[in-house]
Amino acid sequence: MFRKLASYVKEYKKSTILTPIFVILEVVMEVIIPLLMAKIIDVGIQNGDVHYILEIGGLLIVCAILSLTFGMLSGRFAAKASAGYAKNLRKEMFYKIQDYSFENIDKFSTSSLVTRMTTDVTNVQMAFQMIIRILVRGPIMMIFSLLMVASISAKLSVIFLVAIPVLGVILFFIATKAHPNFERVFKKYDKLNNVVQENVSAIRVVKAYVKEGHEKEKFEKVNSEVYTNFKKAQKIVAFNGPVMQFTIYTCILLISWIGSGLIIGGQMQTGELSSIITYAWQILASLMMISFVFVMVIMAQSSAERIIEVIEENPTIKNKEKPIEKVKDGSITFENVSFRYSDEEDENNFALENINLEIKEGETIGVIGGTGSSKSTLVQLIPRLYDVTKGSIKVGGVDVRDYDIKALREEVAMVLQKNVLFSGSIAENLRWGKKNADQEELEEVCKLAQADGFIKEFPSKYDTILDQGGTNVSGGQKQRICIARAILKQPKILILDDSTSAVDTKTDALIRKAFREKIPNTTKIIIAQRISSIEDADKIIVLNDGKIDGIGTSEELLKTNAIYQEVYESQMKGGDDNEEN
Repeated sequence: MFRKLASYVKEYKKSTILTPIFVILEVVMEVIIPLLMAKIIDVGIQNGDVHYILEIGGLLIVCAILSLTFGMLSGRFAAKASAGYAKNLRKEMFYKIQDYSFENIDKFSTSSLVTRMTTDVTNVQMAFQMIIRILVRGPIMMIFSLLMVASISAKLSVIFLVAIPVLGVILFFIATKAHPNFERVFKKYDKLNNVVQENVSAIRVVKAYVKEGHEKEKFEKVNSEVYTNFKKAQKIVAFNGPVMQFTIYTCILLISWIGSGLIIGGQMQTGELSSIITYAWQILASLMMISFVFVMVIMAQSSAERIIEVIEENPTIKNKEKPIEKVKDGSITFENVSFRYSDEEDENNFALENINLEIKEGETIGVIGGTGSSKSTLVQLIPRLYDVTKGSIKVGGVDVRDYDIKALREEVAMVLQKNVLFSGSIAENLRWGKKNADQEELEEVCKLAQADGFIKEFPSKYDTILDQGGTNVSGGQKQRICIARAILKQPKILILDDSTSAVDTKTDALIRKAFREKIPNTTKIIIAQRISSIEDADKIIVLNDGKIDGIGTSEELLKTNAIYQEVYESQMKGGDDNEEN
């Protein structure tokens, strides 16, 4: 895992290497300083040699300045390396997610992916900076200081040789106990992000139903879970501080006690004891730094594992070795198609089962069925948003799995059930369909989608800025902009997944009329809940529980299909024409 993560340092290798080099130089200067202070006390002050004091004092000041300079440089390069490393991790994760199929995204969930790209990357970034700086500084400082203590008094160095292993065992115990708790914490963070994301995106519904209290309870519950799990982890990690403090003060007391005896016995000078105490603080401060990094690495380990999961996840949908680059036409054939969302599900539990369809180029196909009948699933298989479990789907006479994914999806335009607009102008949103479309092309497709009229009523017309998600336009307006965006692609297949549900029946009829007259050669698949949206289709497919219950024209199904008859009668009596824009 760590080897894999290290590979994303990339162009920041220079800063990563320079950081420990400057750290080592800083440590060397800091180790020399106590030795120079001991010489000032034992030689200069003891002999009253002012010239010696000034000479060594000047050298001490130079060492202090160099130490400060090297410290600043190491900090600068560490910040650059860690920030760049985090940038590369986020980039790698984001690019990998772009290649995910819907199945991959379903596996992680949106909120979990957001947490992994933000909180988890930040944790790893902090740990990386500490590793290349503090984790280098701590051991080097400890080794150099130990060598200096041993050169002054081998007897006193034994104190550290006993304390360090004991401390190491305690830190290992803390790590093994804390890591599982941190794993649970980050899973709860996913849940917390999901609650917040859901609440913010649906805040208008929350307020409309006066459910603020309910949402607060949901948030409080998951927030308390995060707190509880984090508290458990921190309780274990909290032992680190007292253990370190106890070790530091015990070592200082032992050094002072044994060292004073050595001075009285003439085996050590006052300046030497003073330098040993300084080295003792350096050694123990190094241990403190190492333990602090140790705690951070424990936290970051859980985050690192979650990041690697995203990076190493293989997209379930990928190109063949030599894919076909061109889609011949918009004909579609389903041959004994069955589909389930996950291989982990019951092998007999199919969302779609034994689907056989023949759709000719330019035909208009209506799809109707009850909630949960897998209408959306059916059309998502055509551009390979999911892959079939059994059977095959052919577009233009070729199995969709043999096409280059980009080439296939360029020829299949989908207006999904949940319409999505991005922050930016209406024109910018439309150009998702065709990057270099001119104003005339934008207006033409918007006229087809019955959107040109209301767009030109806005003061800024096509330059009107949309809020994120298109919240400053109505549901019907949003749907029409999305339809126009799809038509702008000039696809061979156009799929409307219940995407005229928010427009009135008159506008719906005008859109369908424009389709017939202006894009007759485009194969059109319209999923709808309203009979009026599909009754003039060339063929209507009735789905029931993932299976085809009937195929035919509206007139044929009214004679032969009970489900279609029931829907037709209920809607005609219910006055479908009363739907609002």
